[in-house]
Amino acid sequence: MVTMDDHTGLKPAWCPGCENFGILKALDRALVELKLPPHRVLLVSGIGQAGKLPHYSRGNVFNSLHGRALPVATGAKIANPELTVIAVGGDGDGYAEGGNHFIHVLRRNHDITYLVHDNQVYGLTKGQASPTSDEGFVTQTTRTGAPPALNPVALAISAGGSFVARGFAGDIEHLTQLIKRGIRHPGLAHIDILQPCVTFNHRNTARWYRERIYKLEGASGYDPGNRQQAMEKAQEWGERIPIGVIYEQPRPSFEDSLPALKQRSLVRQPIEPARVEALLKGLG
Repeated sequence: MVTMDDHTGLKPAWCPGCENFGILKALDRALVELKLPPHRVLLVSGIGQAGKLPHYSRGNVFNSLHGRALPVATGAKIANPELTVIAVGGDGDGYAEGGNHFIHVLRRNHDITYLVHDNQVYGLTKGQASPTSDEGFVTQTTRTGAPPALNPVALAISAGGSFVARGFAGDIEHLTQLIKRGIRHPGLAHIDILQPCVTFNHRNTARWYRERIYKLEGASGYDPGNRQQAMEKAQEWGERIPIGVIYEQPRPSFEDSLPALKQRSLVRQPIEPARVEALLKGLG
């Protein structure tokens, strides 16, 4: 029987030293420690270096179009809520091409986990600025410097996210626990993962992050259930960067609101040709 401990045998097509390796290791550890059988896991990705990650883990895999991982992930979760659905993307894939989808999965609170490899640059297409590139970052597409960056954590909280966290690819143990907590969360779990790009981003390096990040766990007086405090932490960037669970306020998931799922999953419900035909006629 295949388990999460087994390896796919595929060699990751990432640059030597790429922090995607740390994210892959953290995800694999989380799935193993949660004792999730591979056939109960669905990994959905878009396009980009981050989008390759599902190929190197264990589980069902769906590679979607650029920026379209979330629609596929939400559709799969609605059809079969018994699956543990994990969407994977980069900051370009998720916050640029997929930005609209990102806002609405937060609002609807689908029960999926969304891991965003945030290296603040387009890695697959050779180093263009992304939505999260620091202001002033010079690239092929921002010759005079990038405009002010999108703050995905603040956006996630303001859009109604029920679990919003930030991790660091260089701290595998901490990231593993964040992913486990996100998977257990009954709703949309968004984890923005700081992932230094060794090839195209020589500004936000692993050393740069290590000099600035600090963990919120155990921080005196910090309450992740306090939305105002969370928004203040979400906007803390520069000399000090918090990682950990920034905001968590459980509420009913989108799937909980669907009458069709009250008795059993859609995939377990019998298909009645007459009803399907009548539905198709109604749509015409």
